[in-house]
Amino acid sequence: METIAELIRRHARPGRVQWIGLRPARREEVLSVEEAVVDDAGLVGDRGGQGPRAVTLIQWEHLAVVGALLDAPPTDPALLRRNIAVSGINLLGLKGRTVRVGEALLRVTGPCAPCSRMEEVLGEGGYAAVRGHGGVTAEVVTGGRFRLGDAVTPAEDASVR
Repeated sequence: METIAELIRRHARPGRVQWIGLRPARREEVLSVEEAVVDDAGLVGDRGGQGPRAVTLIQWEHLAVVGALLDAPPTDPALLRRNIAVSGINLLGLKGRTVRVGEALLRVTGPCAPCSRMEEVLGEGGYAAVRGHGGVTAEVVTGGRFRLGDAVTPAEDASVR
């Protein structure tokens, strides 16, 4: 019989980068890009910084959930101001683990709670709709380039491209 630890470490397939966003400054429009570079300070061109919140990721599938909770179409990831939208792998299930995103290695540090600005951006109920669906934060282990469509895999499974 498998242990819980073994089950937690298993994922059905790698994730994929579906969207990349750079936040050049506070309250400025998020720029959607096809590729980005991660260095010790986070994404080059993003206002993020070093440490456990250097990069933010959101579950692509949760954009439809947030939209549904607002009785709207799937939410544009730029409105949620995260850096990377990933499909196909449970980001919350990667907490505490190192993941490969393109050439970069990121360590998932924890959940990324919504800010009060969600009411302003998404309308009444926006904050509540994003709770539990705001994605995760990550720190940079090793910098590198990544692109739309790149695999997102736990580092020990990094041979999957």
